[in-house]
Amino acid sequence: MPYNNQQLTTNVKKLTWVILGLGASFVSTPVLSALETAFGSNGIDALKLHLSPYNLTGRKIAIGQVEIGRPGMFGLDKAVSKNRAVSLAGVFLRNGPAKSNSGVDAHAYNVAGVIVSKDKAFPGVAPEARLYSSGVGSGKNMGQPEECLSSQYVASQNGTDVRAINFSFGEPLNRDPRPEAVLDGNALLTQCIDWSARIHNVLYVIAGNQGKGGISIPTDNYNGINVAFSSRRGGIFNKVDVANLAAADEGLTHRLAGREIDLGPRRSISLVAPGSNIPLLNPDGKVNKVTGTSFAAPQVVATVALLQEFGDRQLRMGGKMLASQLSHWSIDSRRHQVMKAVLLNSADKIQDNGDGSRLGMTRTLIDKQNRDWLASDAYKDPKIPLDAQMGAGHLNAFRAYQQFSAGEWNSSQSLPAIGWDYHTVYAGAAVDYLLAKPLQQGSFVAITLAWDRLVELNDKNKNGQFDVGEDFRDRGLNKLDLYLVKSDAQNTDTGVVCSSNSEVDSVQHIFCPVPATSNYKIRVQFRHKVNQPTQPYALAWWTVSTK
Repeated sequence: MPYNNQQLTTNVKKLTWVILGLGASFVSTPVLSALETAFGSNGIDALKLHLSPYNLTGRKIAIGQVEIGRPGMFGLDKAVSKNRAVSLAGVFLRNGPAKSNSGVDAHAYNVAGVIVSKDKAFPGVAPEARLYSSGVGSGKNMGQPEECLSSQYVASQNGTDVRAINFSFGEPLNRDPRPEAVLDGNALLTQCIDWSARIHNVLYVIAGNQGKGGISIPTDNYNGINVAFSSRRGGIFNKVDVANLAAADEGLTHRLAGREIDLGPRRSISLVAPGSNIPLLNPDGKVNKVTGTSFAAPQVVATVALLQEFGDRQLRMGGKMLASQLSHWSIDSRRHQVMKAVLLNSADKIQDNGDGSRLGMTRTLIDKQNRDWLASDAYKDPKIPLDAQMGAGHLNAFRAYQQFSAGEWNSSQSLPAIGWDYHTVYAGAAVDYLLAKPLQQGSFVAITLAWDRLVELNDKNKNGQFDVGEDFRDRGLNKLDLYLVKSDAQNTDTGVVCSSNSEVDSVQHIFCPVPATSNYKIRVQFRHKVNQPTQPYALAWWTVSTK
């Protein structure tokens, strides 16, 4: 999909990968209202977090970017010699230093601008975050091994403390060396992403497949987040854009399965974020309106930076907190599974009517066929946790902050209405979380459970890192189930109100109305062991309790 980079001098040759993003015409003057629509209250509602009393801008939080090319860095590249808007912590060529004026790319610069632009008219979502960017490079010899090297190198920056990495490009299946390759999670790059997520504790955010496909790897990952993009209706980002690739009927699903969407019933889209006509600065300082999942995914990465700044602030304030407050913050707040559960659980689905029963959600998101979440199979079928087009809903950075700031609560405590936990469950066992107050009849409950597929490196030279020529071993996914049950229920045979029990996903998600005002508990059950007998997981919940 072409994008306009005629204003940029670049040594990147004709790309053999497909980039997820569409360029549009330049505009001569900033259009602040359009930006506010994308990053403000009509979009992901992140800009208010920059202001008092929150003061969250991603300060000191390291995040990453991997693409074919890289953004220009002031002081290194002539292309940005007159533009300091995008400040970078480091730029690389695969797993080494970047060469001056080489590999610079306008698309990568636009993506970086979504995250860390410091321009007053066009600020990024996390302008003070530390962004490390690696360009893989192009050519016949560049492919998934080199992309894995680049990802690993970015993940190792900042003392191996990088919280999230953005992928706004993809690898087509026709370049995968496996015979009759399909999207089954076992491409080398996909396995690399799932391995690195666990080993480096990084949340990978992947631009979702769009258009006629062709950029499908690594959208078949388990441990990251795949992002579709929304467009405006009435000035509000609330519709899955028609350019997103998603099967609209069973016939199309059959034709695309394994080629452009995940093989089998597993869903590939996790979240939706704005991506239509987003005004961003080009390297030469001119404004470019861009469209595509390329520019939706970095909004999720930047939101992680805002949340992580808050979490680290809470940890630093430990000495000033009361013991009761301190018990709800630990380094578990840095876990990639926690970020995934928080972001998905706080997503907008159905607009609240003002009484809080729909958890204060700010918009009703609709798919390409104008159906909302309540009409989806994910709402109706407990074996389907996410909608094929909408995932868990639309990114809302402020609601994610509300979800995250409620703190960590474990199963030995009575739970508040909102919170999260990072814990471990044993094979054949269950963990129950008792909600302290009765839930209000007719109100909705949102609960998300996230855990990792176990992928191990076949480390031939025993150096603890991936090298070209090595590969990975898929150990599979342990089977966890999620339930909302009556507080006096002893097992899942009785008292179940709502459940999520997908056989194939690494996420379970519940969004359902409470049938009667009563006491309830959340149950996480380790149903079936595939690899290890213990399974770490993250849990996030949002409920409405009685007054």
